[in-house]
Amino acid sequence: MKTLAMTLVAFALAGPATPAMAQLTPYEDYTVSDQISTITTVKVDANMMDYYLEGIRQTWVAQNEIAVNLGYMDSYDIYVSELPESGQFNLLLVANFANSAALEPNKARYDAFMREWGEANQAASRETSSTVYPNIREITGEYRVRKLTMKPE
Repeated sequence: MKTLAMTLVAFALAGPATPAMAQLTPYEDYTVSDQISTITTVKVDANMMDYYLEGIRQTWVAQNEIAVNLGYMDSYDIYVSELPESGQFNLLLVANFANSAALEPNKARYDAFMREWGEANQAASRETSSTVYPNIREITGEYRVRKLTMKPE
């Protein structure tokens, strides 16, 4: 019994097992992409996904189409969970840009975008964003990520 107690104390003091610390070097062991993506995680209320998708088709998707056509954005994606009630979010909005410079403020790009978007779309988007979305979804997170590519050992 004494031996068992001493063994348990030894394990408790040793703490959890940790793997050997890796010493990876950027650009030597892996590369970092210039492309940058923004990801918004959204929890859409039960039975409201189609309503939300209808709304973002007229707002988020329409805005991104203009940004892609103007060359400000590479692409965008929407991912919907097949298990909508399984976690903190059930929808991902992903916007992909060539590099971080594409995310910097730029008056000329803003003015060109607003000419394409127009006042009518701006007013409709503001209305949907302020009256519809708060009743059917919650934004649970926002992320800015880059792809890492591991080099072969």
